[in-house]
Amino acid sequence: MSDVRETQAAIGVLISGRGSNLQALIDASRERRLGAPIRVVVSNRADALGLDRARAAGIETVVLPHTQAPDREAYDRALVQVLRERGVTLVCLAGFMRLLGPVFCEAFPDRVLNIHPSLLPAFPGMRAQAQALRHGVKVSGATVHFVTPALDDGPIVLQEAVPVYDDDTEETLSARILEVEHRIYPEAVRRVLAGGWRIEGRRVLFASTDSRDER
Repeated sequence: MSDVRETQAAIGVLISGRGSNLQALIDASRERRLGAPIRVVVSNRADALGLDRARAAGIETVVLPHTQAPDREAYDRALVQVLRERGVTLVCLAGFMRLLGPVFCEAFPDRVLNIHPSLLPAFPGMRAQAQALRHGVKVSGATVHFVTPALDDGPIVLQEAVPVYDDDTEETLSARILEVEHRIYPEAVRRVLAGGWRIEGRRVLFASTDSRDER
């Protein structure tokens, strides 16, 4: 059973690109809808536009290029050090284009969240929206899940469905899913930080009644 308390929690966000989901988290934090402050934003790319979003919000930024690490494990250890030095207790991936291995996941057990543009376990990996269109599904969506070393495979915290229309392109479907991502990611973070949940197998079970508000 998780029992993270708001006064103890601090969020670290990992990004690689434009940071639109980072902005959703920043906005929610500013409106006190997350349950904890964003302590630091870390990018593996110095040119990530999301760094400007963080700086504009007065959040510390760190650039940690993966190309300077000798291997994946060394990079994960460097990430862990940066986050621990800043007291981070919950890590949120927001377009972070790197797989995190056992070293990182074991440093933050059940404390790493990711958002993915499909209804997992359907369409993991890159270009999930294009995968959905190729398979002809009528419903796709967004998923917030805990991160494990396996790709897009962790227990699911929150999902919301998005209809797929006959005239959809990858771009139009992506845009509608992104609107949902911006809404459910802060909500998932709030629920996780509120505590009172547990993981049974692959299921995340919430004790509070608001978990009945299924997306």
